[in-house]
Amino acid sequence: MAVQSYCFRGFKDCAAVARMTRQIGVASIELCSIHVDFDKPQTFDTVIETYRDEGVEIVSIGVERIGTDEAKARHRFEFLKRCGAGVMNVDFSPDDVPHCYRLAESLADEYDMRLAIHNHGGRHWLGSAQMLGHVLGRTSRRIGLCLDTAWALDSGADPVEMVKQFGNRLYAVHIKDFVFDRARRPEDVVVGSGNLDLSAFRAALDEVDFNGPSVLEYEGDVDDPVPTLRQCVDVVRREAGHSPLARG
Repeated sequence: MAVQSYCFRGFKDCAAVARMTRQIGVASIELCSIHVDFDKPQTFDTVIETYRDEGVEIVSIGVERIGTDEAKARHRFEFLKRCGAGVMNVDFSPDDVPHCYRLAESLADEYDMRLAIHNHGGRHWLGSAQMLGHVLGRTSRRIGLCLDTAWALDSGADPVEMVKQFGNRLYAVHIKDFVFDRARRPEDVVVGSGNLDLSAFRAALDEVDFNGPSVLEYEGDVDDPVPTLRQCVDVVRREAGHSPLARG
């Protein structure tokens, strides 16, 4: 299990973020652009060494948009290569289709990486299972899905069924939970205490033999995220046992 660095967005110092990662009980992290500038390769080694010195492994990055600018995209692949990770969670713009697909596939082949489309809710063009199926049917197996459980719920989908539907292209998961008010506004809650059936989700991951990064997200409590994130880690570990959900 890893944690998404966006959970610590109130803290910009990477050493502090790494220490909080250890405090919540995990030793792996997915880095977002708040904590590394992917357009400044000269900073990469310092960032990577900071996390390594604190005993934290970088397992993935994202969510990063892959467009049509090869140099810009290549920087992100270079970061993955240097830190030894193999998955990048990505987004595409419909204005860049299909050229963005071809660039993403080419660089993923060159660097031997997997790209995982993040399903960012019902208001995003890649938030629906139907559109994800459309895109995956027109791209190589280098491109798959990063299934965000909360945003699947936001789109009206069942994340458990999405695991089964996309199991052979499921390269990462974001373990996140929402409750909704009457206006359908989402609120982050401790994983398993909202609308996510954590037990069924774990079973579905076991069923498809999922082996990618399992990344925990809780975006509440910006100024003091550690206590609630620790609760989330404990809940997931109790439920997961020895399943892929608990690794890390």
